[in-house]
Amino acid sequence: MHALRTPLLLLIGWTLSMLPVFAQAQRQHAPVKRRPNVLLIASDDLNNHIGSYGHPLVRTPNLDRLAKRGVRFNQAYCQFPWCSPSRSSMLTGLRPDSVKIYDLQKHFRETVPNVVTLPQLFKQHGYFTARVGKIYHYSVPGGIGTSGLDDTLSWHTVRNPKGRDKAEEHLLINLTPNIGLGSALAWLAADGTDEEQTDGMVATEAVKLLAQARQEPDRPFFLAVGFFRPHCPYIAPKKYFDLYPPDKIPLPPRDPDMSDVPQDAYMPGFNWSFPDSTKRKILQAYYASITFMDAQLGRVLDALEKSGEASNTIIAFWSDHGYLLSEHDQWEKNSLFEESARMPLLIAAPGERGNGKASPRIVELLDVYPTLVDWCGLPAPGHLMGRSLLPLLRNPQATWNHPAITQINRKGGTMGYSLRTERYRYTVWQNGQGLEELYDHQTDPREYTNLANNPDYKAKKGELRQELYKLNPSLLKPQISRK
Repeated sequence: MHALRTPLLLLIGWTLSMLPVFAQAQRQHAPVKRRPNVLLIASDDLNNHIGSYGHPLVRTPNLDRLAKRGVRFNQAYCQFPWCSPSRSSMLTGLRPDSVKIYDLQKHFRETVPNVVTLPQLFKQHGYFTARVGKIYHYSVPGGIGTSGLDDTLSWHTVRNPKGRDKAEEHLLINLTPNIGLGSALAWLAADGTDEEQTDGMVATEAVKLLAQARQEPDRPFFLAVGFFRPHCPYIAPKKYFDLYPPDKIPLPPRDPDMSDVPQDAYMPGFNWSFPDSTKRKILQAYYASITFMDAQLGRVLDALEKSGEASNTIIAFWSDHGYLLSEHDQWEKNSLFEESARMPLLIAAPGERGNGKASPRIVELLDVYPTLVDWCGLPAPGHLMGRSLLPLLRNPQATWNHPAITQINRKGGTMGYSLRTERYRYTVWQNGQGLEELYDHQTDPREYTNLANNPDYKAKKGELRQELYKLNPSLLKPQISRK
């Protein structure tokens, strides 16, 4: 018995001593959970005239589908309602007054050369980063097919498609031939297929990039897909125009009285006056471009599903700003009115409890950067000025007391700053007079009545003014008009 006990005890002792070695070997061969992927999708000049935001006419089945699998932010606001300043702010995580991009020509690397951008951060942490189409700014349609003001530090690879829409610009119906096509009210019901248009080619390249990313199954991807439509000129295949007969399109209501609004509130030269029949044709072209873009989005979402990566991919869909369609007698962007400052934002994070719901909370485009970083478990850079929306992805109704700030500049150096809370919009113009605007969205959702000089709102105006200064210390307090 004693002869058997000794070898047995030795075997037991040896086994116990080897357990850490066995455990280490098991850990080395166990599958390592890969970080989540990111699919960042942008649409250019898209306002909230889309189905998932309650529009009764405009068809966006793929945006609706994305909204059902994520959280739709009903009150999302850009930092600057113009393409390059907005995109520079969002992708650097800095407010416009910190990144100092106020035009369409200067590159943000001239002003903040060492900033780590959103895709660059993911690249630094082992992600395969790729771009197709417009993410950073380049002019539309002039820059289509180029990299424009792209950032080479952000990507491993890029794609710059150019479709038949560029070759057929001579066929456009143009109501404003005296200005560049990038601002013109012009459109074309195009011949040919979706895949021949630039946005169709963007979708095709995005599908290819998804396939390329999956050739490295142990490496997560950050894929940014930038669609051009519905940016003017409004170009889409004819079948999309046929969805919107002009005589069935309702016109936006007109502002009954604009005499109480400071002149700086209006973008000079973008107050074109057209007959109602012409306005409906413009809206038809804009809506057709939206539905065309939505169809290309659907191709990308389908490819993600087929790749098997949908359950490990967070999707963020956004536009750089909103868009006016004759509201306040204004067209396009460059305004602090609600229709220009507010933009669509949809975030689908697999497994989050808020999916399929809408959030009424005020959020900003700046919040996208910290949200993606937070959800993917990466360390957030210290310079970020937005907030992670993860609490709202889990509970879209969660307490959230963070207003949005949107700004715009005018010739001569005048800057306007607008604070949006869940109930009010307060705007001040730094033009030497400190003219103000105040709108109560509970009673005036279209911002028709400026309450800034109404004595009943004096206390509320002062409260909002102080909040704006507190949230934006770089804002020099103007001499407020006492009229």
